[in-house]
Amino acid sequence: MFPASFASLRRKWPKITGSSGAIALAVALMIGAAAQAEPIRGAGSTLAAPIIGKWATAYESARADGGDYISPDWKVDYEIVGSLAGVLRLDQPDMDFAATDAPINAADLRKAGRQQFPIVMGAIAVVINLDGIGPGSLRLTGPLLADIYLGKIQSWSDPAIKAANPDLTLPDLRISVLHRKDGSGSTFVFTEYLSAVSDEWKSKYGANTLISWPLGADAEGTQNLIRAVHDTKGAIAYAESGQAQRASLSYALIENKSGKFVKPEPDGVQAAATSIDWAQTTDFFASLTDRDGDAAYPISTAVFAVVQVSGRSEHRYRRVHDLFRLAFAQGAGDATALGYVPLPKALVDQVEQYWASQAPVGN
Repeated sequence: MFPASFASLRRKWPKITGSSGAIALAVALMIGAAAQAEPIRGAGSTLAAPIIGKWATAYESARADGGDYISPDWKVDYEIVGSLAGVLRLDQPDMDFAATDAPINAADLRKAGRQQFPIVMGAIAVVINLDGIGPGSLRLTGPLLADIYLGKIQSWSDPAIKAANPDLTLPDLRISVLHRKDGSGSTFVFTEYLSAVSDEWKSKYGANTLISWPLGADAEGTQNLIRAVHDTKGAIAYAESGQAQRASLSYALIENKSGKFVKPEPDGVQAAATSIDWAQTTDFFASLTDRDGDAAYPISTAVFAVVQVSGRSEHRYRRVHDLFRLAFAQGAGDATALGYVPLPKALVDQVEQYWASQAPVGN
């Protein structure tokens, strides 16, 4: 049976025969298919939003292949709502994937009928606003950072901070603690790190996308948090490194498990990622925070795509694979330019094998 859109066109068109009729039929079928096509819909991580935006544009361009016709299902509609809200949106029947910095365990994935795989990696930078203190000048240990967010250290001139920074002249200024208000994967990664370095933080607050913070002011989304740091002297916060550096925010060096103070840069993320045996994980469930290695940046993370499979046609979830397959093959340069770390080839191969091993399901 023809789609309704095509049926209405048939009633309006005069009878056409021969080659003209074949052309008209092809055009009509294209129009009918386009009317039913839908964009790939995703939602979630603010950390990953810039690179997903780049990849979405590249995907549309690649599928158009220089032509003027753009099918709706070559487009990507991504909502920047934070990791938690993105995963919750997968319950909606029109959503295809969520992007989250907080991976989901295998049991919960199976229960919901979902797949999970990493798409890109990055660093959570600890950003500050202190006059005269440039990027990478301030040093913070994990326990110092936890005590700041616990409210036990409240001034930049505190002896404990001075002891870690003997060559800096630190102001006698109150520390203005800032954090995310919304359910954020960045918050999960940051508090996962605090839990790893502070037993008090772990027992009182733990790691989560939403935290009942003991103190500080909140901001909705990464960009509002960055703006708040810009506007607040004495501020400290956390944000994806590439976005923070593009906003010209100063960042701290963070001490890793080997006692080295490391920048929130790609080399440190790579070192953290290579310490994981991804082949031994289930659904790529792994944490990059507080990894071993002299070069490892301790607040590193991967961003994961969570794809709804159960209740979706095979076409729908396979086109999400298609989007990220193109991103892996052609989008590594875009990721690097934005301050992210592309997946190494060996990990890309594992992700593609994971896709292939999933038996087709859906409706």
